[in-house]
Amino acid sequence: MANRSSLATGVGRVLIAVYGILALAATGRSVVQIIEKFSFAPFAYTLSAVAAVVYIVAMIALIVPGRAWYRVACVTIGFEMAGVLIVGTLSLLDRQLFPDDTVWSYYGLGYVFAPLVLPIAGLWWLRKHHRAAVAEPAAASATVGE
Repeated sequence: MANRSSLATGVGRVLIAVYGILALAATGRSVVQIIEKFSFAPFAYTLSAVAAVVYIVAMIALIVPGRAWYRVACVTIGFEMAGVLIVGTLSLLDRQLFPDDTVWSYYGLGYVFAPLVLPIAGLWWLRKHHRAAVAEPAAASATVGE
């Protein structure tokens, strides 16, 4: 199982910190957008809120040890990568779909492309620790039998 020592060390700590910062920024942005001007761009503002939830869940999944949370991190960060690529491309192709920016618009341009780089780094980090996530249940069951 992926444990705290395997995911929340070194680069993992940096990823957790950046996810935390983006979670705060995206949450703040989406709350302000939804409260003040939701009718102007409801789709875009809803996507900002979705991004905020994704960042919060990804951060928690990288912090909490366990095989299930490792899987949650993989799914969440994979979803984030797809979201950034799809929303980034759509924001370039159809300006009417996004009359105002989202967190993922233009591949995260408003956040210095952190939303584009972060899932790449996150997926790399998770892949690097895949063996630990798969091997630990076998080690735990061997210890129980002793």
